[in-house]
Amino acid sequence: MSVIEELLDAGAHHFGESRHQDAAPKADALEGRDLTWHFVGQIQSNKARAIARYASVIHSLDRDSVVDALVTSEHRVDGFIELNLTDDPGRGGVQTADDMLRLAERILAAGTIDLRGVMAVAPQDADPSAAFADVATMSEILRQAYPNATAISAGMSADWQQAIEHGATHLRIGSSITGNRPTPR
Repeated sequence: MSVIEELLDAGAHHFGESRHQDAAPKADALEGRDLTWHFVGQIQSNKARAIARYASVIHSLDRDSVVDALVTSEHRVDGFIELNLTDDPGRGGVQTADDMLRLAERILAAGTIDLRGVMAVAPQDADPSAAFADVATMSEILRQAYPNATAISAGMSADWQQAIEHGATHLRIGSSITGNRPTPR
């Protein structure tokens, strides 16, 4: 029995995956079971529609091309705008409130995405509490413009307590439950 099946039997119903190539076969194998898939990894635009076939929630909406790809999906999804909490523009996520609000407008115009809130990963080289305080501020800015966008997806195995202190409503706990991923050969 897989870890997911054990967790389903124990009463868990929400599962996340960060890699499409890992998520798709799991979703196929568990089709018909009472569960909700959350996609939490970076999305390549050309895979967005395939991800929307199984994921009811996408936590990593970070650019126009991903939103545009989801416009043509026949599946409606809940979405989170990914925030980039680093100075690295190459990392996924929007960096400014203006960019977040512009992307939110595009998401709502898409008609296939229900905007739920923001998502962020705390930088590994910084205090997670300070990073999550920034997330809470950005969330409030989004909520003022879009009152239904109330959720905050933040906090992983190492920093979930700090995320909760700053309003996280969705945690992405993986390695503490399932262990670390095998190292690719």
